[in-house]
Amino acid sequence: MGGLRFGASPLSISRMMKTILLIDGGHLRARANLAKQRYTPDLIEAFAQNCIGGDERLLRVLYYDCPPYVGSAKLPVSQTTHQFAGNDSWIKNLAGRSLFAVRLGTLKFRGFKPKKGLPSNRPATDSDFTPDFEQKGVDMRIGIDIAAYSHKRIVDRIVLVTADTDCIPAMKHARKCGLQVVLCTVSGCRIAHELRMHSDLVRDIQWPNP
Repeated sequence: MGGLRFGASPLSISRMMKTILLIDGGHLRARANLAKQRYTPDLIEAFAQNCIGGDERLLRVLYYDCPPYVGSAKLPVSQTTHQFAGNDSWIKNLAGRSLFAVRLGTLKFRGFKPKKGLPSNRPATDSDFTPDFEQKGVDMRIGIDIAAYSHKRIVDRIVLVTADTDCIPAMKHARKCGLQVVLCTVSGCRIAHELRMHSDLVRDIQWPNP
């Protein structure tokens, strides 16, 4: 990748909007899976590039996600022990890229759930279930960072990639502090009306070309 834009020429930079981009990684990854996009640091960086407008000078990208779950659990039918062992090397790769900062929550294992309902014509097997994980702490970290940047007035505009309505109080706070809030919707994703209501601008972002 060539890296993210740092801004325009020195003569025009004073007229550009100082901007920070916040990405809810769980949301972006879910949309990438539906679009059959391979979720990699290169894809995330290219998508971030697409989120920035021509009148914006990007100061930083804050990426929020959870490291892979590591632990063991009993499979629901056989009761044999299954070991979850994730690889977080891609997170470290992303964190080392220009302008990127990674904020990590935690991934909680909530047990197993049926994939599409249990079969009626045969006994259930372990393969009929999928692990159920829940992100914890991500929306809180997004809210804290929005509040901090709003209070200090470091930026003029906050660009946000999320579908989580828990971010609305922080978005409202940013606007009350005089910042503009831009909501980026991933192509094909329906966003709650409440999120649109508390945004100044809404952008539909296309996936980058492979």
